[in-house]
Amino acid sequence: MRYDTIDQQLFIDTRKELAKNLKPNSMVIIHSNDIYPTNADGEIPHHQYADLLYFTGADQEESVFIFYPDAKAESQREILFVRETNEHIAIWEGEKLTKEKATEVSGIKRIEWAHDFDKILKGMIHQADHLYLSSNEHCRAQNPVETRNDRFIKQCKKDYPLMNYERLSPITDRLRSIKHPIEIELIQKACDITEKGFRRVLEFVKPGVGEWEIEAEFIHEFTRNKSKGFAYTPIVGGGHNACVLHYIANNCEVKDGDVILMDVGAEYANWNSDMTRSIPVNGKFTDRQKDVYNAVLRTMRYADSILRPGVYPADYQKDVRAFMEKELIGLGLIDAEEAKKQDESKPLVSKYFMHGTSHHLGLAVHDVSDTKEPFAVGQVLTIEPGIYIREENLGIRLENNVVIGEESNTDLMANIPIEADEIEALMAANK
Repeated sequence: MRYDTIDQQLFIDTRKELAKNLKPNSMVIIHSNDIYPTNADGEIPHHQYADLLYFTGADQEESVFIFYPDAKAESQREILFVRETNEHIAIWEGEKLTKEKATEVSGIKRIEWAHDFDKILKGMIHQADHLYLSSNEHCRAQNPVETRNDRFIKQCKKDYPLMNYERLSPITDRLRSIKHPIEIELIQKACDITEKGFRRVLEFVKPGVGEWEIEAEFIHEFTRNKSKGFAYTPIVGGGHNACVLHYIANNCEVKDGDVILMDVGAEYANWNSDMTRSIPVNGKFTDRQKDVYNAVLRTMRYADSILRPGVYPADYQKDVRAFMEKELIGLGLIDAEEAKKQDESKPLVSKYFMHGTSHHLGLAVHDVSDTKEPFAVGQVLTIEPGIYIREENLGIRLENNVVIGEESNTDLMANIPIEADEIEALMAANK
């Protein structure tokens, strides 16, 4: 793998936490993601199934994990299956995990070849009283393609119809939302790589460059720092394009006098960062642009102050929107008297700030969590308010990633320039 070896203690610890949350005498089975085709003999690069990676560190296709902590035989408590490698595979695809390397990565002593999975499972599955299987249950998930885990669920229910089947996702969603210290280190690494990309872009941007060229500057810096690349499809939009929330075409030249909104983040070792910065194309904000920018920055800092343990997400979003409403009144975008009489089902703020303020971040950019529970210590979230004024061709969003702490939050992007004056000074220094 391109990234440095992850301390296996992360995966040992996550398995211990998983064991605590299972019903007695339960077995867990998790499969890797498939490699998906494109055209002819093309393939999309493999991206590992997050739950499998979270518990084993196995970042390879055709991997399976059986976890049976209450098994009488110690050899059946943890088994990782990996694709058997050979000289042909080594020549054409590169080295794969050996049994010894798989143990080194995962901390799991028993490693078997994937082609023996069905035989070994058949010999032990009936000892368990409950069988936990994994599927993508994220509230925003779209699942038009049947995954390896989906296929296994169907086959398993056909082969073993009388098992007591359980959903793994409610457990993993809760466990993964609280980040292990090693995970936070990996997310910090991704944020640091993102910072390097942003500082590079500050030196590059000027009127007439292409949004696609700005994207290229980011990916250059990301890959040269051992990232596989963007954590998600990057948004680089100048002028009116900055008002399109999911603008990903990145195919226009940026114009003198416009502001560019850049929503980009590097991944590192499968953990993700998520940054947004808005900068002036010519290196200098107009007074109006700076007023809007500072309103967004104040809202971001207010959100950080109330993103605390015990606060429910819905209450948090309501409070941030109320703060933003005051900012929009101050900018002359909302009339104060109309705001007093507004229909609560159609808030005026939604015209200029129409999205959520925060989402969980980790092995997924929009990471899993228990949506019914309040925020908790150890969770990593984005904070990303924005103001989009289409009639002025001005869209500004700012976004940092924070770890919720006992007394205060830790900003993982604290070193990435964000003050308007600092942005201008850095851009001026590079002209």
